[in-house]
Amino acid sequence: MEASFWHQRWERNEIGFHEASANALLVKHLPSLSLAPQSRVFIPLCGKTLDIHWLLNQGLRVAGAELSELAVTQLFAELKLTPEITQRGQLRHYHAEHIDIFVGDIFDVTADILGQVDAIYDRAALVALPAPLREKYAAHLTAISHAAPQLLICYVYEQSQLSGPPFSVEDAEVKQHYQSQYTLELLESPEVAGGFKGRVPAQEHVWRLSRQTPV
Repeated sequence: MEASFWHQRWERNEIGFHEASANALLVKHLPSLSLAPQSRVFIPLCGKTLDIHWLLNQGLRVAGAELSELAVTQLFAELKLTPEITQRGQLRHYHAEHIDIFVGDIFDVTADILGQVDAIYDRAALVALPAPLREKYAAHLTAISHAAPQLLICYVYEQSQLSGPPFSVEDAEVKQHYQSQYTLELLESPEVAGGFKGRVPAQEHVWRLSRQTPV
């Protein structure tokens, strides 16, 4: 998926993926990660999701990566925060109290730039990437976060009936990407009400990925 695709989506306000409230599955299942107050949660390809507002209101800190600077400027405006903006390599770093967003290609985000994260919340990143990029992304995310625990939400539907993004990511693929570093648990797989994009039967699969304990 070319960067220009996502820039155009934001410029045209074609952001049907942007929810009008905090994601219900995040609200329900975040406690399963047992995060301490002030834990830092990383959201890859975060857009301007209201999930960020909700996480901050839970007393957590947030880090994010986002390709569209327009989305990030809108996010800070909606948070009523004035960010400090600096350049970090190829990335623009937007910082305010308890929040850091890195604007640019997520593959330019390094462990040093990202800093310590206690958990990852991935609702929109893995499913946004075409199959050839998903393996690279999963390995990169694991590396820069030092295999931080994850709450991962994937769509599962008949890909031949509808083109993504978001793409369908089957359970076997999730295991292929992550089982070498994580213990995986499927927490819930609810049906998408009305079908995916109102057209194709689909489920959302909610995964908890826990760092493997060394033997």
